Parts: sequence; structure tokens; C-alpha cells
Amino acid sequence: MKHYLTVSLMLMLAVVFGSASAWASVTDEVKQTVDQVVSIISDANLKKPQNEAKRRAALKSTISRIFDYGEMAKRSLGVHWKEIDSAKQKEFVSLFATLLENSYANKIESYHNEKILYGKETVDGDYAQVNSKVVIAKRDEYSLDYRLLKEGSRWMVYDVVIEGVSLVSNYRSQFNKIILNQGYGELVKKLKSKSEEIAAP
Repeated sequence: MKHYLTVSLMLMLAVVFGSASAWASVTDEVKQTVDQVVSIISDANLKKPQNEAKRRAALKSTISRIFDYGEMAKRSLGVHWKEIDSAKQKEFVSLFATLLENSYANKIESYHNEKILYGKETVDGDYAQVNSKVVIAKRDEYSLDYRLLKEGSRWMVYDVVIEGVSLVSNYRSQFNKIILNQGYGELVKKLKSKSEEIAAP
């Protein structure tokens, strides 16, 4: 889980959000988001140790506006979502969001001008997918596809597919195994522990 989380979240440089009615406008939104993230992690002032908290806050603020944590959490918990009450659902979404935010911030800071190439976008009603590639080196690249759900006038990311592997499906498989073998309470403990571990200096 740790290795997959590291690779996947390190590659989450481009995400789609905002209103989009045409391919070009969606691509523009992707590029704008990438620019925002890169601007934060490239800012010389924010790179200073004393500004770490400020840098992390800026990163978290950016990604919290573009990921639909509620939908991602619900899909990641799968059939077990309906087995817990609304209070526990709210707690789970919060834990899931914290895990992704901290993991993303922790990994994205290792960005070193990797190149992002945008590909095809498909729209089917309220669902869309944007394909892209992250080029780490001349012969080292990863396919990175974004699945989005239209909410009102905005497109929100609810899953990321890396090299054909769905982030949500990967979480769902792991979460399901923990719940079946150790119970839901143990999953909550592990998520809290993981979030604290990632957030630690």
C-alpha cells in the first residue's frame, strides 16, 4: 500500500476542475491547475523551512477544491459505506481527505520539472475522462487518466487511473480486506496512524 501510494500521489500533478463544455477548456483548466501547484512548490520563499506550514496549507487548499473527497471516500469504502451511520461516514471522509492531502503534499514536493503531456478527453453525460502522461525521463513515463463527475457546473475528480490501475479500486481492495479480517474500527485506526505518519516531519 505504501509503495503504490507513493507512486500514485507523486504523479498527481494535474487534476481537472471547473466548468467545461469543450475539450480545449478542460485542457486549459488542467494546465492552470498544474501551474498553480508548480508555482507553489517552486516559490523560493515558500521553500524556506520556516514557511513549510504555509506551503503545505497552500497545497492542501488547492487540492481540496478539485478532489471530490466525499465521492472518492464512498467509492473506496464500497459496499461497507452503507454499513456505517452518517456520523461515521463523515469521519471516514475526513480521514480519507487528510490521508490524500498529506500524502499529496508530501510527495508533490519532490517534483523536479517532470513533463506532463495531455491526451484525449471523453465525455459521457455527467462523466468524463482526461488522459495524460507524466514523463519522468526520456524513456520513463506513466499514463495518468482522470475520471470526473459533473456536479452542477463543475467537473470534479473522483478517481485517478495510473498505468491502468484505479486509485479508488486499489484503496477499495485494501480497505475491504482490512474490514473483513479485522473490522471497520481497525481500518479507522490505520488511517489515523497513516495520516499522522505522513504528516510528521
